[in-house]
Amino acid sequence: MEKHTEHSRVRHSHDERRDEILRAVVAVCAEQGLSRLSVSSVTARVGCTRSLFYHYFPSKEAAFDAALELTIDAFIDRLRAWDRERVRGDIEGALDGISHLLKTLVVETPDLSRSIAADGDAVLYTAFVHRVAERCARFMCETTVVDFSRYHEVLIDHVYETFYILISGLILFIRSHPDVEETVIKDVIASTLHIEGYTEKYPERRPER
Repeated sequence: MEKHTEHSRVRHSHDERRDEILRAVVAVCAEQGLSRLSVSSVTARVGCTRSLFYHYFPSKEAAFDAALELTIDAFIDRLRAWDRERVRGDIEGALDGISHLLKTLVVETPDLSRSIAADGDAVLYTAFVHRVAERCARFMCETTVVDFSRYHEVLIDHVYETFYILISGLILFIRSHPDVEETVIKDVIASTLHIEGYTEKYPERRPER
């Protein structure tokens, strides 16, 4: 029992050191830009050896990728909270909530994704948006869409692909138009998913049951 406890304690300590390295990756990128990211800049910030860095990550690119995944995890956590808190049957309320959330996530961009955008690396930013859209679309298909389909007909084909295009398109649009009103985002989402009939704006378009 004592060995198991000690093993758990050491493993937890290692996990904390790994997280420290990832936080340093984010900090270096946010403060100095992606071009200044290096193993030396990260280890200097953490106060660890290069060998410890390489114990967790084979390269700075691998560390950056892991830090990027943590950023996307945070996006999914916010999406999961929205899904958990929405009121069953209140489709318009859910649309209001997701429109606000999506704009907030793009405009109040976390340090790492803001660094990618500021660095002007279009290829890297496109890859980042792809990963966000892919995971968010899968989450929606596996949770919200399933719940919606229990009570209403899903009026779109290729559900995953539609959500993927919708999410990635809105991220890019909001980034280039940060002053866009949330009502516009809401209308785009509702019309793309053919659920605008569940809003007060277009009650005449509500599907017949």
